[in-house]
Amino acid sequence: MAEKPKLLSTILGGEQVPAHLARSVIEERLRSAILDGRLAPGTAVRQQELATLFGVSRMPVREALRQLEAQSLLRVVMHKGAVVAPLIGEDAVDTYGLRVLLETEALRQSIPLLQAEDIAQARGYIRELETETRYAEIGRLNRLYHMTLYGKARNQKLLRLIEIELNEEERFLRFHLSSMGLGKLTQDDHIAITDAASDKLVDEAVRLLEAHLNNAARTIRNYLDRQSAT
Repeated sequence: MAEKPKLLSTILGGEQVPAHLARSVIEERLRSAILDGRLAPGTAVRQQELATLFGVSRMPVREALRQLEAQSLLRVVMHKGAVVAPLIGEDAVDTYGLRVLLETEALRQSIPLLQAEDIAQARGYIRELETETRYAEIGRLNRLYHMTLYGKARNQKLLRLIEIELNEEERFLRFHLSSMGLGKLTQDDHIAITDAASDKLVDEAVRLLEAHLNNAARTIRNYLDRQSAT
């Protein structure tokens, strides 16, 4: 038991934070550590340890953990409390099915309203993705790329739901690149989607996005099937 606070202190840092910033700081520190693998799946994340580490009450810690649970980064296990969620699971395929529905609609709404600067920003994220090698940063850039193309959709609740799903995508990308040994992701799909969006070819862009997401779902499904067969 004595090793746990030392582990969290090493990973998260231990300086005291102002009370009004505590929730956001703790959430971001934990989120980064989960996404880049410093906190492994199954690691217990205890409220009192975090409260002691950052010199705050348990209330902001509890709120930070709730936010991370909502993002599927933590889950609550009986007798253990909050633990880091698995990198990949059966519900990952369902997540991609949901993303197809949500994101194709957002893209359809957004494309007619996209400006040249939006397309330029999306292409900028693609250029960064072509050279980035840090898994967590790849996930962040991927999320920003997609949200740039969807950002002009008029349905704001739709965009909020998509951003939640894209947080799970960050975990998938790290898994996809490291655990599955696939190396870098090609940007061909992103380039093709952006080109279609730039030319206002709504149906073509939606078709390309759907194929892009379904291919990722198949990658996960094939991996899970192989795991269950071993």
